Amino acid sequence: MRIKHLDADDVDIFRRIRLEALNRDPDAFASTAADWERLSTEEWRARLTANAVFVAFDGDEPVGIMGLMRERASRLAHRGTIIMVYVCNAARGSGVAQQLLQQLTDHARSAGIRLLELVVRADNPAAIRFYERAGFYKIGHVPGGMRDGDREVDEFLMARHIDGRAPPIQPLKGAPR
Repeated sequence: MRIKHLDADDVDIFRRIRLEALNRDPDAFASTAADWERLSTEEWRARLTANAVFVAFDGDEPVGIMGLMRERASRLAHRGTIIMVYVCNAARGSGVAQQLLQQLTDHARSAGIRLLELVVRADNPAAIRFYERAGFYKIGHVPGGMRDGDREVDEFLMARHIDGRAPPIQPLKGAPR
């Protein structure tokens, strides 16, 4: 498995794996495939270069993606949000997500980011367990934070310090096991 930090020339790879994610696992994301399909190539390139985007490859085939959106305000620049997490079905359970997260974390640390954050659906226990095993802890709960048609789905906010700081003594409870 090879992980690549995409650059502006990789817009076609980015488009391919992002649309695959949105089409194959539509409930996992706040955006829809329709939101992204209408973007011009320049808009795709702008989104790619605005964030750090890592893609896992099995040979030449992209099989996973994970992005890092850094806070822009100077007093928040030590924080980054993990976005666009997806691993294709055939590669799930193979360690791809862990490899992507490690590359993203190393990149974040080298860029001066000290706190990684993410949002995960409360009805996705596999993802919650993955993030907890990686040292993330719940810092918030957003009732009805995402809409699936007429249905509202709760979300958990999770975080992890990557500067060696320990998690809080009392992490937020709430994910069913």
